[in-house]
Amino acid sequence: MIPFLDLKSINSQYREELVEAATRVIDSGWYIQGTELGAFEKEFAEYCGTEYCVGVANGLDALTLTLRAWKEMGKIKEGDEVIVPANTYVASILAITENGLTPVLVEPDELTLNLFADGIEAALSPRTRVVLVVHLYGRLAPMSDIMALAKAHDLLVLEDSAQAHGAGINGKKAGNWGNASGFSFYPGKNLGALGDAGAVTTNDGDLAHAVRALGNYGSHKKYENVYQGVNSRLDEMQAALLRIKLRYLDVETLRRRQIALAYAQGIGNRAVQQPISADETMERLKCHAFHLYVVRSEQRNALQQHLQNAGVQTMIHYPIPPHQQKAYANWNQHRFPLTEAVHGKVLSLPISPVMTDAEVNVVIEAVNSFVNSNCTI
Repeated sequence: MIPFLDLKSINSQYREELVEAATRVIDSGWYIQGTELGAFEKEFAEYCGTEYCVGVANGLDALTLTLRAWKEMGKIKEGDEVIVPANTYVASILAITENGLTPVLVEPDELTLNLFADGIEAALSPRTRVVLVVHLYGRLAPMSDIMALAKAHDLLVLEDSAQAHGAGINGKKAGNWGNASGFSFYPGKNLGALGDAGAVTTNDGDLAHAVRALGNYGSHKKYENVYQGVNSRLDEMQAALLRIKLRYLDVETLRRRQIALAYAQGIGNRAVQQPISADETMERLKCHAFHLYVVRSEQRNALQQHLQNAGVQTMIHYPIPPHQQKAYANWNQHRFPLTEAVHGKVLSLPISPVMTDAEVNVVIEAVNSFVNSNCTI
């Protein structure tokens, strides 16, 4: 069986360095807010091209604390509207509602499945204050257009870069386009810790200062609390391990792009719609980190079973859109036709950076051998 994502093999490549880093932390006797965190924040900020990086406990907290910080800074207030794609993972929505803000769900671009400027503009109202842009599956949204629109309407832009580590447009990486960005380092991410972890990147020093305090019980100085904060800190162990894995992120991302291009050129089954075309180039693919390689098929469930039988593990990201979740029962009667159609068709193929060419070919052959009576996308 070709696994969807073999984390053991990914991390075993760097085992000696990871063990050395873990040992260094253990022997230091300092496990929270120490030198490893400071070093990782500096290195990740430099990687993204931002002035600041603040480590937090996870990706959801990165988004939640950024919105909370803007509230504390007087930039937004409860009830303000936040535009967000309707087809995102629920975490993007949770960060909004946790802050007493109002999500405005917007259908994505049909091809890229990301927010686009015209869709955002159509959803604007006098209460709109923030656009939460999700770089879904690792592909950057059209940020130049979105930032121009945001500037014209005096909107804040928060990037959800949880799946887009290392993706960039014209050399400008995810996390350095909006006013701030939230990253997840969940183990399965392109830059994954060995546990939960996250970070906020920004070029706004005041925002970074507020986020750091909010994640540390609302305190900049021990026993002095400016805000009613929470405990959301990236610990020394995960910071040390992430420092090791950051060194290899570009190499792993390149391998993901190579696999994606091989899929695009090798899969010819008309029953399967691919996320990129066969004539893409490696240069143009830099806008995509390929956290996931997501195809669409009218016979998604049958295709998944066929691949399972052929020894290929796949996953569905995501089977139920946020507006149909029980947690948001007040939205259950709303209709987002494109989003609902997409969630019924998507299937993620393996795209692990440790996949061999032989395994990639097995996936291609398995997809191409799928036969069904309806080849309409």
